[in-house]
Amino acid sequence: MEDADQRVVDLVKELVHRLLYTSPHSNPQNPNATSYTQQEYNQALKYSLRILSSRMTPSIAADDSAMAESIKRRLATAGKSSEALTFADLYAKFSLKNGSGSVKNKWAVLYLLKTISDDRKVRKNQLTSIITNGFLDSAVAGGLPTLFESDELSGSSGGFGKLSKTMSVGGFPNGFDDFRVRLNLRVLNNLENLEKNRGDRNLGADLDNFSGVSENMKKLKALGDNSTGLRAREHVEKRYNGGILMVSKDPANIRDMAYREFVDLIKEESEVSEVVLVRDVLYACQGIDGKYVKFDEKADAYVLPELIKVPRATRIMVRKLSELGWLFRKVKGYITESMDRFPAEDVGTVGQAFCAALQDELSQYYKLLAVLEAQSMNPIPLVSQDASSGNYLSLRRLSVWFSEPIVKMRLMAVLVDSCKVLKGGAMAGAIHMHAQHGDPLVNDFMKRLLRRVCSPLFEMVRSWVLEGELEDIFAEFFVLSQPVKAESLWREGYRLHAAMLPTFISPSLAQCILRTGKSINFLRYKFKEHCLAIKRYLLLGQGDFVQYLMDIVGPELSEAANTISSFKLAGLLESAIRSSNAQYDDPDILDRLRVKMMPHNTGDRGWDVFSLEYDARVPLNTVFTESVMSRYLRVFNFLWKLRRVEHALIGVWKTMKPNCVTSRLFAKLPHVVKLQLILTSRKCQVLWDEMNHFVSNLQYYIMFEVLEVSWSNLSKELEIAKDLDDLLGAHDKYLYSIVEKSLLGERSQNLHKILFTLFDLILRFRSHADRLYEGINELQSRTTDASSRDKDRLQRPSNNRSLEPGPWLGEGRKDLTRRAGEFLRNMGQDIDAIAKEYSSVFEGFISQLPIQQHVDLKFLMFRLDFTEFYSQLRPSTGGKLLL
Repeated sequence: MEDADQRVVDLVKELVHRLLYTSPHSNPQNPNATSYTQQEYNQALKYSLRILSSRMTPSIAADDSAMAESIKRRLATAGKSSEALTFADLYAKFSLKNGSGSVKNKWAVLYLLKTISDDRKVRKNQLTSIITNGFLDSAVAGGLPTLFESDELSGSSGGFGKLSKTMSVGGFPNGFDDFRVRLNLRVLNNLENLEKNRGDRNLGADLDNFSGVSENMKKLKALGDNSTGLRAREHVEKRYNGGILMVSKDPANIRDMAYREFVDLIKEESEVSEVVLVRDVLYACQGIDGKYVKFDEKADAYVLPELIKVPRATRIMVRKLSELGWLFRKVKGYITESMDRFPAEDVGTVGQAFCAALQDELSQYYKLLAVLEAQSMNPIPLVSQDASSGNYLSLRRLSVWFSEPIVKMRLMAVLVDSCKVLKGGAMAGAIHMHAQHGDPLVNDFMKRLLRRVCSPLFEMVRSWVLEGELEDIFAEFFVLSQPVKAESLWREGYRLHAAMLPTFISPSLAQCILRTGKSINFLRYKFKEHCLAIKRYLLLGQGDFVQYLMDIVGPELSEAANTISSFKLAGLLESAIRSSNAQYDDPDILDRLRVKMMPHNTGDRGWDVFSLEYDARVPLNTVFTESVMSRYLRVFNFLWKLRRVEHALIGVWKTMKPNCVTSRLFAKLPHVVKLQLILTSRKCQVLWDEMNHFVSNLQYYIMFEVLEVSWSNLSKELEIAKDLDDLLGAHDKYLYSIVEKSLLGERSQNLHKILFTLFDLILRFRSHADRLYEGINELQSRTTDASSRDKDRLQRPSNNRSLEPGPWLGEGRKDLTRRAGEFLRNMGQDIDAIAKEYSSVFEGFISQLPIQQHVDLKFLMFRLDFTEFYSQLRPSTGGKLLL
């Protein structure tokens, strides 16, 4: 080991000698003279040992080119352009040399030269002293240990004349390398012996004459014992070999002493304690100005004023940590501004959800700051009670705590900048683009944020696809509604808004969502309106419209079917609409209502071929198919026939009601004719009452027990329908219920035939009643004419012979009485025949109602036979249909 140390020391001394030595040719007058003095050699040797004793590591990155460029720039700035060019040339050659024997760590050589240059400039006019206030003065010297020169030694004494103080500080972050310090001490300790071994020159005088060594060592020990930074026990070891003083410390307290000295040095350089800076940084992270760290509007950052004296490293650390406060300020400002403007259209529900998600993240951030503020007031826990310590939370610990929050806050700030002018689907798409990240932390954070932001958007999709409702108040959805004409509603009423289409929804999927929502929209909500329109017009639920329509089209429909104009009927339909409450319906619904003339045969009347149809265009034809509309047509024909029968009975009642004409007629008729007229009218009235009872109760049953109950059930099922299948099922059930309860189903064919036979009998009765009262009116008019002629004949018996009597008055009053009697007798017989046939058919119809198993007709049976009159007649006929 000693041989290795000796070899290292020899190499150092040889290197110093060669660096100081100049060629003998430089001094031709004295070739044997050296180019340096003994004092210069001693100083150079000590400076070399100082370099070897340096303990600071470089704080910059290792970059050969950058270091060379820095040296060249410094030379050029100092006005040494030629030297800068020379250096550039030498560096180019130096950097090209590679392989064995070359310098591998070229950057270290450049850094060493630059450090030596800087150190010599700083210490050019500075005198060193024998001792300072502590053992860490070398920290101020730029990383090189300080050498002390004795004031009591003379340079002419032939000795070194200086003392070297070194120390080994283990455990200090930038402390000395123990091995290097001990090696240098050995170098200095053996320096005298090595000098004696060199025969070519005398490097030193007798070092034993250094009388000041002892005195200096005493001063060193005294100052060391009284130093406030070194209260630990020290052991000073004296060695005089080479005149070098080596101080070693107790390893048990060396870490604590080094840390205390470093803290004292930092305190001397700082006007503000680290505790205060930590508190200000925590305030800045909450957007609050601290005592020293405040927000600068010009710099747009939290800064520590330049007037406050703190180390440059501390200033940089504060600025770096305060970045979190700047990011917080940006995110918090966006949330406040957006929520203050809500419910503005440019914010929307998606923007509100985005702000809520950011606020939740800030809530977690507030919790972290609360924990850190609590820790900033707690000291570091130590095992020894006598030892003192600072606060647990330092700036460096704070940087570790902020490592994850600052990443999240940066992400939120980036999203705020990206989404500031976006809304709805565009905002969700922008956030989704930032979620495509390889960092798991960033990916999880963005997915959690995206899930919150897309919640309103997904609710819009659900409402549109499942319910057909476009719940988009702020125009954020990628399906856009626009006002168009009714006929263009299906094709142009809804379209895709490309600007609001998120990136995670493909165009094909968006088209599918659009079509589905449009279908549900029409088939659910518009569908109910169209069903109601069909109920009111095809199922004759609009009473005033139906009554007025029958009044104005009755004369036309009484004509032969092949002579009726459909255009004229369409005009009459329009008149009926304008003259009833139907005029207030939706124009789109009224435009779909049309007149349809069914195929007719010879002898058919307009009543037999007239019908109404409802134009179920796209997309209604999805539900209202041809088969469905054909069933609606069957129901319409049945109800139209029922209304026609009711209308006919109303007409008979208008004709039969007593009036002054009939009263005057009774007074003038012969007694026999009068009795026969009263008998025939009574028969007609009784039959009308029976028919009216049947038609009124049947119509009540159809309109209320069938149509209204079925519609109520349909409305309830439409409210709970979840999809198109439920919608179609509810409508099929509704239409099936109407067909079956109206006795139009396959299992009700027998009742259906009986029912239409009764309708035909009622219409026959209407024609006979009309003939009866037409005859009565003609008899009354003839009777009046006969009375007038009798008066004229009495006044002018020989004149006015040219008047010809009518068919009823061909032979005078006797002939009139005879013809009237025959007419009333024939009409009475016809009415009796109709009444008998009607009673027989009706009893058969009543007898069939209780045995129907597929449909409940008990209520109809009760209304038709509430006095049990027909039930008592049923045993006599055996329940058989008498035709």
